[in-house]
Amino acid sequence: MTEPTVVGAARSVDGPPFVVLGVAAGIAAYKAVEVCRRLVDAGVHVAPVLTERATRFVGRATFDALGSEPTQTSVWNEASPIPHTRLGQRADLVVVAPATADLLARYAAGLADDLLTTTLVATAAPVVVCPAMHTEMWEHPSVQDNLARLRTRGVTVVPPEEGRLAGGDVGSGRMAEPATIVEAVLTRLRSGGSGGTGDDLVGRRVLVTAGGTREAIDPVRFITNRSSGKQGHAVAAAALRRGADVVLVTTSSQPRPAGAEVVDVETAAQMQEAVLARAAGADVVVMAAAVADFRPKVVVDTKLHKSDGVPELILEPTGDILAELGRRRHPGQVLVGFAAETDDVAGRARAKLVAKGVDLMVANDVAAPHVGFDHDTNAVTVFGADGSVTPVPLSTKGAVADAVLDRVVPLLGGPPH
Repeated sequence: MTEPTVVGAARSVDGPPFVVLGVAAGIAAYKAVEVCRRLVDAGVHVAPVLTERATRFVGRATFDALGSEPTQTSVWNEASPIPHTRLGQRADLVVVAPATADLLARYAAGLADDLLTTTLVATAAPVVVCPAMHTEMWEHPSVQDNLARLRTRGVTVVPPEEGRLAGGDVGSGRMAEPATIVEAVLTRLRSGGSGGTGDDLVGRRVLVTAGGTREAIDPVRFITNRSSGKQGHAVAAAALRRGADVVLVTTSSQPRPAGAEVVDVETAAQMQEAVLARAAGADVVVMAAAVADFRPKVVVDTKLHKSDGVPELILEPTGDILAELGRRRHPGQVLVGFAAETDDVAGRARAKLVAKGVDLMVANDVAAPHVGFDHDTNAVTVFGADGSVTPVPLSTKGAVADAVLDRVVPLLGGPPH
């Protein structure tokens, strides 16, 4: 798939959007090289700014070769007498990847003692930070407090993921993948830097479901579907970037968005129990999971063998989680359903919208190329209870997630629940 093209950037009216790529001193700095390449390929003018200590992890020559202009590392040894002011004024956006605990603390406090922090303080452009640190540091209250403070100022936080960390440890704190970071940057650029993806869900609690449920036949076999959970996890990550408190109920093994409360389930019954137990406290519920419509009425205790002959498989319907949410919803709660269809997509989506009693129904034709199950891309149409129809053309699942949340935000009335 080709890189997305930037449309409608914020301030660079006479050329490509101007993005300052800040790189702080962390082992994840090697990923910033790929972030730089992808942004340039997407048509962005990238000005790399490395801290002096970051050069211990990556060389400035690499960014000189991949960026749009020479790398800068110091307020004192550059051609411009005030490089931070030049960068801050020209920037359409500043992204920091990785953003270490130290960098986040200095930025939150307004300290400006190197080129990167002075640029951050000197700019009025939107800022995206991509934290990366060891799990114990990521979970420290001071780090979370600093992130909360930055979010209230409109800073977009691309949360880290769970995975392998420096030293061989495994846990939360691994910097988001370059594709995720670039998607967040391009989305913020398209929004013109106002609202959009900055902080419009701060104080809101968002409950998201993801993945396809598994309904057991015997201890070995089960009935399931092709859902990978990628779209639901993308919605959870997008809601986190926009400042929400997120609960993710999932059957998927996709990377967990750090900062989300994750509830692992397997069956439709388990998902129903987990969702209904948490829905009352949510401002938004997004049912992106592909919940099985049927399950075996009887589950065999031991493995079935071919020599036993063909078993009689009797199915019974599972509970309708979305319809139950529609019956239980509290005033002001926004409900979003997903409809994966192969024919009469619009007709079926509209019928489900009414039958389930939801505000938005996100429909896609999973028989179309590169759409839906297990792809990194999706194309959907968002049907509203108010009669609105919002098509979202083929794009990444992160972009689709933000497009759905863009429709959710105007429906939120009053203070957070």
